[in-house]
Amino acid sequence: MDTSVILPVEAEAFVQSLETFSVKEVGSERWFRQHEHIEKLNMQAILNASAMHHEFVKQHLVSYGKIPVLVHEMILIEVWKHRVFPILCQLQDFNPKNTFQLYMVIHHEVTIINLLETIMYHKDSCDAADDSVLDLVDYCHRKLTLLASKATREGTTTLDQHNLRGEAVVSTIEELQVQSAALEFEISLKAVSVLRYITDHTESVSVINRMLCTHNLPCVLVRLIDCCPWSRYKEGEVEKYISGRWQKIPAEDRLKMTKLDGQVWISLYNLLLKEDCQRKYEFNSFNKNQLLKLRGFLTEVLVDQLPNLVELQRFLAHLAVTDPAPPKKSLILEQIPEMWNHIVSENSGKWKAIAKYQVKETFSPSESDLRQQAQRLAQMYNLDLMESLLPEKPKCGSCGKEAAKRCSRCQGEWYCHRECQVKHWPKHKRACQLMAEATEKIQRDLHINS
Repeated sequence: MDTSVILPVEAEAFVQSLETFSVKEVGSERWFRQHEHIEKLNMQAILNASAMHHEFVKQHLVSYGKIPVLVHEMILIEVWKHRVFPILCQLQDFNPKNTFQLYMVIHHEVTIINLLETIMYHKDSCDAADDSVLDLVDYCHRKLTLLASKATREGTTTLDQHNLRGEAVVSTIEELQVQSAALEFEISLKAVSVLRYITDHTESVSVINRMLCTHNLPCVLVRLIDCCPWSRYKEGEVEKYISGRWQKIPAEDRLKMTKLDGQVWISLYNLLLKEDCQRKYEFNSFNKNQLLKLRGFLTEVLVDQLPNLVELQRFLAHLAVTDPAPPKKSLILEQIPEMWNHIVSENSGKWKAIAKYQVKETFSPSESDLRQQAQRLAQMYNLDLMESLLPEKPKCGSCGKEAAKRCSRCQGEWYCHRECQVKHWPKHKRACQLMAEATEKIQRDLHINS
């Protein structure tokens, strides 16, 4: 039986209603309604793509010209998180009992980048994004630069440290700050895939110029290959970030390419070997030296997994012994991205006023409003539906094998057998207790009949 979140006619209505908001309106009732619509569109898009069904969500977004709206709303939240959220966290009179709305605002950026990752796989989505592709390139550059500096990993480390020490994150604001930092890592990884799809499809001179000349993305990608932020050593084990979580990698699989590795290599392949790109890129001594670092990573094992890299290998061998001619100087009427600058300039000097307004009017909901939100969220995020969206079956928290049994108390950890659950209990006990208590508190505080 097919699982669906929304019907095609509902998806069409949701897409038609998509609109842009101001920073001040973020978190409002009208904004929250659109957030729910985008959340459902995202879930349905993932279901359609993974089941290889007709991708009607993508089709409606393309035909109604709404992809630029999604890009604008994603950048709007990025700006809000940088300019308004820090002020909000420092306001002494702001200590919310419930942070549903704030968390939804923080999570909104993840939802949209997830949806874009799903639909930008197709060329018609890239074409329909029109001039907003420039804004999307700038957005991806910001995220990849953070990723290459490993700044985003601090969020996941902080979260890990809290969990390892068995600590509850004491204040609601501190909890949100930790969650926001952890989500930033996830967002940056999604941006890697979105950029790859742009390099696949774009033929725009302005977009190519932005990627190669303004941001020098080939060198950013070399840095990502070099530091590989989605791989780490922990307690003598190799772990890789796959399907939204850090997973231990057996010795025999350590040279196996992950999806993220593949996205970076394909982006490099496109940016360095496509004829339009080669004409624009300046192979000066700095760029050349950076690119030649790739030769050390292009092992036989890697090339066997992605055979197209043979061409990149040949290109780098040729680059090592030649000095390509500099790109021809020509007059270009270049388009420039506008969204980030427009949002920032429009609200310059107003950030504190916006934060105070949102504390008073937006993020202090009544009990009845909270109950309604809790009901809507429970319907949207039911466990059966979320499981159907998983790219692979859950893994055992103890041994890492496929698991079919869930911890009955917290519902958050999976096991393949009772033996593994018993073995893992000393590590899981504190987290299980915290999750169960939090769930019980939410149910108790927001129960309809309370």
